[in-house]
Amino acid sequence: MKRIRVDAERRYEVLIGRDLLGDLAEAVSGATRVALIYPNAVRVIAEALHKQLENSGKQAILIEVPDAESAKTAAVLEHCWNALGSSGFTRSDMIIGVGGGATTDLSGFVAATWLRGISWIAVPTTLLGMVDAAVGGKTGINTDAGKNLVGAFHSPSLVVIDINTLASLPESDLRSGLAEVAKVGLTSDRSILETILSERENSFDPNKEVVTLLIERAIAVKASVVSNDFTEQGGPDLGREVLNYGHTFGHAVEKLENYRWRHGAAVSVGIMFVAELANLAGRLSDEDLRVHRDVLEVIGLPTTYSGGHWETLLSTMKIDKKARGDVLRFVILDEIGKPAIWEDPDPALLFSAYSNLS
Repeated sequence: MKRIRVDAERRYEVLIGRDLLGDLAEAVSGATRVALIYPNAVRVIAEALHKQLENSGKQAILIEVPDAESAKTAAVLEHCWNALGSSGFTRSDMIIGVGGGATTDLSGFVAATWLRGISWIAVPTTLLGMVDAAVGGKTGINTDAGKNLVGAFHSPSLVVIDINTLASLPESDLRSGLAEVAKVGLTSDRSILETILSERENSFDPNKEVVTLLIERAIAVKASVVSNDFTEQGGPDLGREVLNYGHTFGHAVEKLENYRWRHGAAVSVGIMFVAELANLAGRLSDEDLRVHRDVLEVIGLPTTYSGGHWETLLSTMKIDKKARGDVLRFVILDEIGKPAIWEDPDPALLFSAYSNLS
């Protein structure tokens, strides 16, 4: 088992390995009641954890929520609050979020807002959830205006990553999760890109140890970034903003597509958008632009996006969390592994970058 420490507003560990869920009761020993928030897709895992907790003497409740981004709404949030209230949850009790990134985003926000903050544990069961949403303490829900615009920084007390939970995932979900792994490789650790390119088939097989290696490398980068800049105030190496590479455009695509696109697919075209933008400005070389495309295509993610939606995407990006007033801010690369912030790019360049995606 691998342990990676995160030092945010509190210190916690990310445990990575196989067969880790059998000892979860020990992690909630100080709580009287435990709520398991989960989607139907992982009902079997949630029910097994529920039984384990009850056998250990805990009062455990199951709160089922919709799958994927459909869970991240004010209505579902209120449903969770009502379940906690009717069960008498106090500040000494705990929440466990079991599922993909949307589930852990919601679970963390439920924990952040119930009695102004109770402890929670993240048990991500998708590759995307493991390398991105569950680590870092960003929690929240979506609104009609955009993705993740309502939320809070509220770190888990523990993250448990059991690689075995990936076994039942469709390959398309594994590929989607690798978008966030590739993002970290592009911004911070080129060895990740080299591994994906050299281990093309094994990177999608959760039974292969290369998947564990990629997860460990991606989380190690994110843990370091989050520990140095928990609330995204910036720093000498961009701080936490570096993790937003490709996300400004990607989130706009997700909203335009009514969240029918997988997050990884939207981030993939978002990455290509900012890579095209930097290349047009003469900041990113043709060779590094090609590496972007090659890695994402090896993973099987989209690198193009149909035209005709520019004004809608542009207006959505202007209310992104990373914007400042009406000024757009993008994380770009001057070369692989060398990120920078670019504020207020020329509108003509933005449109040209978008056009190059068609």
